[in-house]
Amino acid sequence: MVDKLKIESIAASGNAATTFVAMLNPNSIKHGFGIGYTDDPCKHQQAQGDIAPTVQFQGYQSEKLDFEIMIDATGVVEYKKGKSVQDQLTLLKKVAYAYNGKQHEPNPVKISWGTTLSFRGRLTSMAVAYVLFDSSGVPLRATVSLSFTQFLTEKEKEALAKKSSPDLTHHVIFKAGDTLPGLCHQIYNDSSYYPKVAAFNKLPSIRNINPGTRLYFPPLSQ
Repeated sequence: MVDKLKIESIAASGNAATTFVAMLNPNSIKHGFGIGYTDDPCKHQQAQGDIAPTVQFQGYQSEKLDFEIMIDATGVVEYKKGKSVQDQLTLLKKVAYAYNGKQHEPNPVKISWGTTLSFRGRLTSMAVAYVLFDSSGVPLRATVSLSFTQFLTEKEKEALAKKSSPDLTHHVIFKAGDTLPGLCHQIYNDSSYYPKVAAFNKLPSIRNINPGTRLYFPPLSQ
């Protein structure tokens, strides 16, 4: 069975609340990474003859994720056959767009597909293009362009911001074939730190880590 892209709302408890499963997987996904630098002339005076002003590292910007999915109600696609375009859009909006009165903001979401994509973020843009209608004007097909920005909890932000040696807190998305001792060897050059990493991430078992799990590797001084 072909894996389908899933978008799951994340409840306040951290658990998935409502799930939208794509009828057709996207043809492409754009995953963006950014680095911020400051070129404030008040902080960095440019010497005479310099070709470009000196810039200073400011920090990493939030990761971005962009993709497009198709929603079809013609009956050609067996999956979700009988579901109207509007029904599917309503569910998608409930998951990623609707206002959560208890949290006073839309829900963050987890986007996953197979063993390679696992992204937690917030919807920043959603554009629907209706491309096919029946004789009475009811939409039969639509393409939906979605943009998300990375979502991190305060604990995760603190973990990523801590500086020590060796050295910064690292985070890794666990993939099929990975092992915790192997990742510890890559990061610390010593596989024996895996019990400490397992405790830091509150893992119930080091042998049953699901692909897509985000793991944090703290500085050795902790």
